[in-house]
Amino acid sequence: MAELKINIACFSEAGVKPVNEDAIGTHVPEASYSLMSKGVTLALADGVSTAEAGKEASETAIERFIDEYYQTPDTWSVARSGEKIISTVNLRLYRKSTDFVTESKGFLCTFSAIIIKSRIAHFFHVGDSRIFLLRSGELKQLTTDHVATMGDNRTCLSRAMGMDSRLHVDYGKTELQEGDRLLLTSDGVHDFINKEKLTGLLASRTSVQDIVKSIEDCARENETDDNLSAIVAEVITLPQESLEDYSVQLTQLPFPPELSAGMKLDGYRVEKELFASSRSQLYLVVDEETNQRYAMKTPSRNYDDDVSYIDRFIQEEWIGSRIHSEYVVKVIPQKRARTALYYVMEYVQGEGLDSWIEEHQPPSPKATIAIVKQIAEGLKVFHDNEAIHQDLKPGNIMLKADGTVKIVDFGSVYVAGLAELHRPLTHEGALGTASYSDPLYLMGKNPGIQGDVYALATIVYEMFCGHLPYGSQVEECRTAFEYDRLRYRSSSKFNSTIPVWFDGALEKGTNFDLEQRYPNIDSFMRDLTNPNPDFLKTDPVIEKNTNSLLFWKLISGFWFVTFLMVIYLFSTMD
Repeated sequence: MAELKINIACFSEAGVKPVNEDAIGTHVPEASYSLMSKGVTLALADGVSTAEAGKEASETAIERFIDEYYQTPDTWSVARSGEKIISTVNLRLYRKSTDFVTESKGFLCTFSAIIIKSRIAHFFHVGDSRIFLLRSGELKQLTTDHVATMGDNRTCLSRAMGMDSRLHVDYGKTELQEGDRLLLTSDGVHDFINKEKLTGLLASRTSVQDIVKSIEDCARENETDDNLSAIVAEVITLPQESLEDYSVQLTQLPFPPELSAGMKLDGYRVEKELFASSRSQLYLVVDEETNQRYAMKTPSRNYDDDVSYIDRFIQEEWIGSRIHSEYVVKVIPQKRARTALYYVMEYVQGEGLDSWIEEHQPPSPKATIAIVKQIAEGLKVFHDNEAIHQDLKPGNIMLKADGTVKIVDFGSVYVAGLAELHRPLTHEGALGTASYSDPLYLMGKNPGIQGDVYALATIVYEMFCGHLPYGSQVEECRTAFEYDRLRYRSSSKFNSTIPVWFDGALEKGTNFDLEQRYPNIDSFMRDLTNPNPDFLKTDPVIEKNTNSLLFWKLISGFWFVTFLMVIYLFSTMD
């Protein structure tokens, strides 16, 4: 069967400008499986020149889109994968943009991309960069410019990456034919070459390398005043299998059976079962091609007709593949076709933090803080990728023999996406474990990053004290009234070596009130490792009560002395 074959050539130059704020990227997978399941990617972004960080925005958009697309689950459609990635990258740029006081400056860029999978070209578009298709000598523009015309006939972008937390992405697809040529351009090119001339250049009977050189030369000859970038792709051969047939095969993968030692699945040999629950199983497997040991996670057959469960299980693999940290378990990219629903991760040998806590009471402060710092670094990588763990607990943290920490579960992770920056995230009850989850989850709200701060602070408290900050009663609370009755228990009650400022940080980190809790991991860790003077001050209420008590003690003492003097005087009178 014929494979997809595309010839690609491209260029990106600063032109007359001192800095090139355009960015381009292409990727053709070497492995046949990846080429079939993911396809070829072409992407172009143009940093907004009035923004202070246009260059950084365009480079970020291109790098993250291409990198993350090839990490999405095989069972996701191209449309879903692309739109999911673009929304998360946009939110990342938007949050960086809001760091600037001036609204017209920030991390802004246009974005246009094509994914060629099987016989279909899928395209995504935001801004005024363009995508063209040349077929049989006729040039067709596949995208529409997102611009608004001002009163003096000036135009400005009406839509761009990083402009708003809510991004509407144009998506389309077209079936390809052998011999088709695709073109992506920035406005520094298409604004200076008319359609007739561009058609002639693209239809030239020369190589794609010669075509892009001619396009660049033409734009320069027409005195382009902007950065100029273009990508040309020529379709040489197309596979016979239709995209729809292949997509059906992927999205209808069956649940694997219960596995046992010696059984094989897609080249993985099962050595033993590591863990099993009502929701999933975890097996130690060996890749028979590489002899590497991995952990394979499979869905529970209890949910084989639960669409929401299946979707969330598939999403776990994607989430894990986006998190790159030495403190987070690594998801292994799939290199062979799957016959069932599962994914594989690195195999972590070690001890669960829950067991460590039981065995180390009271703990060594130095060793404990070293563990906490690693957990914090792992969590920060989640947050940097617009993800919230939501179920951080000792049972989801492994300690290797060399002291390295690994966060090992993605089952409850939420990835912020389109239009979810300024409203609570949707939940059906708490996804996490009651002892470590923010009470707000049970009330239908999501505190975002602050929820992970609460969980980390609770874990730190337990590591140092062997108890929970609000006692075991926290597991039985179901309403706001019941939580309101709980009171924080000073950590010094269980560990007398804990200083006042350290306890202050723990109390603030586990505060039910988000206004009083730390906003992020860094601020919590800063107070946990460096004495905050605010926690060393005398409580003004206590001080006031103490002063009042002293006053009344003095008054009482005065009257008592006066009373004794009166008795003495009266007793000496004749």
